Amino acid sequence: MGLPQKPPLLVAVDANVALDLADGYEPVLDSITTIHHRLSGGVLCVPPTVILELAHAADFGDSIEKRKAAARFLRNHRNWNFHLIDFVPAGELQVSRIAQELRHKELIPHGEINDSLILAETALLGCSILLSSDEHLRGIDFQRLTLEMRAFDVAAPIVATPREIVKKFFR
Repeated sequence: MGLPQKPPLLVAVDANVALDLADGYEPVLDSITTIHHRLSGGVLCVPPTVILELAHAADFGDSIEKRKAAARFLRNHRNWNFHLIDFVPAGELQVSRIAQELRHKELIPHGEINDSLILAETALLGCSILLSSDEHLRGIDFQRLTLEMRAFDVAAPIVATPREIVKKFFR
């Protein structure tokens, strides 16, 4: 009987990262390559709210370029080794509770509902990292986030930009 295998490291991506990847933005391409090489067994996933944002952008994006990039990502996500996660096993109610608490405690601005949902989904899915260029997510106080997430018995993901991933982990 062999040793039990540890679960794969999950890395969630925000919509801005998915759109930049579809547009061939070099720092994002480099970060995805770095993740694949440095995190053996790592899985890139797209949380439910990000899927909804990308689907909305593909249909109603504010520019033709954004609509094309969103459609291109959704069409090619498998080729780029991304897994679309269309539900969180803990349930929508738990996602909503955590997201609301993050906004109530002013870790995320009140108007940034999707950002709070993405952060809650990422944590409940057990993702270790959330790859995002969004300042509302990037500027979050990680120590406070960790304490708030602990109240819900989940670990806070590290929020990093594509550039940070490359800078910290590239050899």
